[in-house]
Amino acid sequence: MDVSMDDISGGGRGSGQPYSACMGLIYVFNLIVGTGALTLPAVFERAGWALGLCLISVLAIISYITVTFVIEAMASANAIVQWKLLQEMKYTVQTESSSEDSTEDQPLVSHDTVQKLPSQSSHCYVIQQKIEMGQMASLFFNRTGQSLFFLCIVVYLYGDLSIYAAAVSKSLMEVACTYNTSSNLTLTDTDICWENVDLTRIGAYRIFLGVFLATLGPFTFFDVQKTKYLQMISSILRQLAFGIMIITAIRDLIVDGTKGHPQTADITGVPELFGACVYSFMCHHSLPALVSPIADKSRLFRLLALDYLLITVFYILLALTGVFAFAQVSDLYTLDFSQHWLGKEAFLIPRYFLALFPVFTLSTTFPIVAITLRNNLRSLFLTEGHHYQWCLGKVLLPLLAVIPPILVAMATKNLKILVGVTGSYAGTGIQYLIPAFLVFNARKRTLKVIGQGVKNDFESPFRGKGWVIFVVVWAVACIILVSVNFIKNYFI
Repeated sequence: MDVSMDDISGGGRGSGQPYSACMGLIYVFNLIVGTGALTLPAVFERAGWALGLCLISVLAIISYITVTFVIEAMASANAIVQWKLLQEMKYTVQTESSSEDSTEDQPLVSHDTVQKLPSQSSHCYVIQQKIEMGQMASLFFNRTGQSLFFLCIVVYLYGDLSIYAAAVSKSLMEVACTYNTSSNLTLTDTDICWENVDLTRIGAYRIFLGVFLATLGPFTFFDVQKTKYLQMISSILRQLAFGIMIITAIRDLIVDGTKGHPQTADITGVPELFGACVYSFMCHHSLPALVSPIADKSRLFRLLALDYLLITVFYILLALTGVFAFAQVSDLYTLDFSQHWLGKEAFLIPRYFLALFPVFTLSTTFPIVAITLRNNLRSLFLTEGHHYQWCLGKVLLPLLAVIPPILVAMATKNLKILVGVTGSYAGTGIQYLIPAFLVFNARKRTLKVIGQGVKNDFESPFRGKGWVIFVVVWAVACIILVSVNFIKNYFI
């Protein structure tokens, strides 16, 4: 998963430059297929190939269900905003006495007039204005709900930044540390990094982490935007890297046969696989920025279903080829190819390209995610309109955004744990709980304001209240099971 700048900062107003539905789905595909996919083969191996296959498929379906919830909530939010604008227009032309008769909860289209205004009512539910998740939370949640929403976003972004910092520093360590790599493939943190240099691998990792902080941390104090060209370059590098990994693994399976022998199922591997899958299917917070500019949204749900199907097949292909092509899979899949091509001069360029692939892509994303986190910390802790000291917003909040993730990455470089925890807890909130509560409250609010007879053309195919209840129960059950397994695996 990669994070888009406009997604969770809650500041966008326009819908952006329009583009076709196919281009929008390419954007969604590129957004979802990101860093999380690099951790899938390792957790897939631990959970077992059959159990992993089933769980990835089930989680893809549930993730798609909640995507439709977010889109329905987006249409409902647009309807509420348009209704408010219409009321303001009425106030400007009505007399003072007639304007006092209008109330916020008076339906725009009453039951008696619905049949007389089919064309007018059909334009209530449209997705024209880009209304971000934070804005939808302010429309459909009370003050407590809004605070919980921003808290969930903040925790998720902290986990995101920790994963980015650990992945970049670990990749740099693996490339830089050259001592004994040809004879010892099971190097530990206490092994030295370079010959005749008293520096361990974990020491080198922490040095690179400090350099990473010193290089990219200062950007958190400013405002930067991800350019279109940077997105295009990052997308090309990402697809090229994944293509090389899949093709190489398939080639090795055909020529050399299977080297990995993963078990069929192991329930103890479910927590990490669940977290990695939730993290890998994450796109919900960025849907307003990606869906709103699509020109023709008439087949939106079907095209998104196709997108999810392609992504699921891609993930399964990546994981299956990885666990059978390698005897042991690293928690950062690109590192397996670095070891696989070690000493082979013909593969020198692809070896270093894959080894440094996380460095190229995540380093460009880290400042943007850090700034997004800083803005959400401001929304969570500061009251809009109040005056605060300059150092609070310009110094303290940026430091709070960038220092804790580095400390977490300093404590552990285990990406399976970082991705598992981030996806299982904050990711579950963003992908399951928030969409479910958004669509539930949106339906209640629009029924009260717009009226019962107006159809929402973007209503989720999973429109029954039972689906909302199912998602909430599923999320709570998964959090409980994951917590029990984490405690059992790591603390008992």
